[in-house]
Amino acid sequence: MLSLRRTTLKYLQVRDYLRALAGSELTAGDPVPSERALCERFGVSRMTVRQAVDALVVDGILERVQGRGTFVAPPKVDLQVRLASFTEEMTRRGMTASVKVLGAGIVEAEPDIAEALQVAVGDDVIHLHRLRFADDEPMAVEHSWLPALRLPGFLDGGVPSSVYVDLGTRGLVPDWGEDTIDAGEADHDEAELLTIGPGKPVLRITRRAFTGDQAIEYASAAYRSDRYTLWVPVSRPNPPVVPRNQHPPDPQGTA
Repeated sequence: MLSLRRTTLKYLQVRDYLRALAGSELTAGDPVPSERALCERFGVSRMTVRQAVDALVVDGILERVQGRGTFVAPPKVDLQVRLASFTEEMTRRGMTASVKVLGAGIVEAEPDIAEALQVAVGDDVIHLHRLRFADDEPMAVEHSWLPALRLPGFLDGGVPSSVYVDLGTRGLVPDWGEDTIDAGEADHDEAELLTIGPGKPVLRITRRAFTGDQAIEYASAAYRSDRYTLWVPVSRPNPPVVPRNQHPPDPQGTA
């Protein structure tokens, strides 16, 4: 038991030392001390050092680069759930957003797309496949679908630099929406585009955006989880609605 406690304390020392080092003396991309140097400094085994490094990799503070070593990771972008375009979100954070169009055209709506956009199966929809960048670093792979009938000539001049700006000029800027967020693993194509390993974790965010009561966009994106942290503001719910012939529950549990 005493030996286990000592090992735990050593692990915490190594972890906290590396955390402080990454937060003060080093900057993103700098290498951290080698396992051997850390073993000698703290008098611990390589397994203890690796556990400390693993914890900081999971936290997004350090990153391992195969064949090169362990480095201070770039800071994560706080992805706040809000109805805004990728460009608007990155600009708000002082980053330069850019996009690479991987595909664009008019396709027939598959059943799931038709249901999301409130159109008939087989109706024309606009499909965009794009790779999103922030400060020239790939951040997300996105597929978007929009109802072609409501957006005549949308692709006539090529893909708009900002879909939401184009929608705004048509009086169709989304005013509400709903997001579904899941954890997933990058498939081969996503991993190659995002420059991460196949099977690495990603945040999958699916969005339906509405103008009034009509769906105007359906989108599915895979975000790099090593570069994003999800930030969701929360608040206390409104008091429950109580029928007139009933009394609200007593917080003290008494009648």
